[in-house]
Amino acid sequence: MRKLCPNIDRDDGLETVLEVPIPEEMFTSMGSNVTLRWQNMQTWMKAQTSDKWSAPVIAGRFNELRFLLYLVGSPLIPLQVQLGHAVHRPVRDSSIVRISMNPYHFVQASTAKYIVQQYTAATGGQAALNAVTSMCVTGQVKISASEFHQGDLSLEVKKSAAESGGFLLWQKNPDLWCLELVVSGCKVICGSNGKLSWRHSSNQQTPISQGPPRPLRRFLQGLDPRATALLFADAMCIGEKIINNDDCFILKLETSPAIREQQSGPNYEITHHTIWGYFSQRSGLLVQFEDSRLLRMTNKGDDTDVFWETSTESVIQDYKYVEGLNIAHSGKTRVKVFRYGEQSANHKREMEETWKIHEVDFNIWGLTAESFLTPAAIDKKKQDS
Repeated sequence: MRKLCPNIDRDDGLETVLEVPIPEEMFTSMGSNVTLRWQNMQTWMKAQTSDKWSAPVIAGRFNELRFLLYLVGSPLIPLQVQLGHAVHRPVRDSSIVRISMNPYHFVQASTAKYIVQQYTAATGGQAALNAVTSMCVTGQVKISASEFHQGDLSLEVKKSAAESGGFLLWQKNPDLWCLELVVSGCKVICGSNGKLSWRHSSNQQTPISQGPPRPLRRFLQGLDPRATALLFADAMCIGEKIINNDDCFILKLETSPAIREQQSGPNYEITHHTIWGYFSQRSGLLVQFEDSRLLRMTNKGDDTDVFWETSTESVIQDYKYVEGLNIAHSGKTRVKVFRYGEQSANHKREMEETWKIHEVDFNIWGLTAESFLTPAAIDKKKQDS
């Protein structure tokens, strides 16, 4: 990962530390020789602060990248993870058991509890997980996508047109996190300040997504075992499945109507959001993570509905110990989007992201709540000072 760039203010100045490290592959693609790469990188860095986003060609290009980065690179999970709680809770304290006295549900819940306990042990143990108060992660991504296609035609993700980039991820318990993701010159920042979740991009200068604090899906792709264990604490075990020749237990979570209503808006409604985790019977680790969401959007003009169904599947690999915690260091996420409705032709699109972790550090000294302010709050603070 490249962490330095040319000084954009002085040609003879010291190199500048990049806010978000980028892959060497992305730097290499900027030119045929080192000098040209530095010049192109310097131009790219200057463009991040210039008013060039209004040109139609550039705007269209960045709108497409932003769509990919929001949907594939930085999606959120609807369920809030209570990071202030201990990892282990007795089965009798499970909300599933409290809601339903059905013996079958009790068995499903108690089996899920046992699987989560095995996962906790496989990722380092309860003491090690509870000792983590913050983390910093750097990594690289490669994102590719098909075009939108009508009907039931089979789709092929264009590997040759893959977009490369890097990301920097900060987290502090509870509900305080920030992701900076740069892909092919487009930068997206999203985060949670403990009260709301927000998104911000290079050519979208105001946050466009708000709501109650929610975890970033990327945390649950093997990066944060504690959050994963807490998320599935109220899950039910619904069966078994073979994933890449590995026998796995399936844990399932349904988003409640109250949560879906809270995250819906005046013109759209989340009708369902379901989460599945596949835990290896051999290792106890999470090897696949899936979620599916159905969104209904209402056109006020003619009162017709359009439905957007998004299915996301992440294969989680390459677990390695870092400071006593077993963390996944690579994986692949595949996203399928379907659009259909009464007055809308059926369309579908597929996207794919491969990711690799380069550095993970825990218990970062000096990380405070001010590190997770929204862009609007940062601007206000600058004006006040």
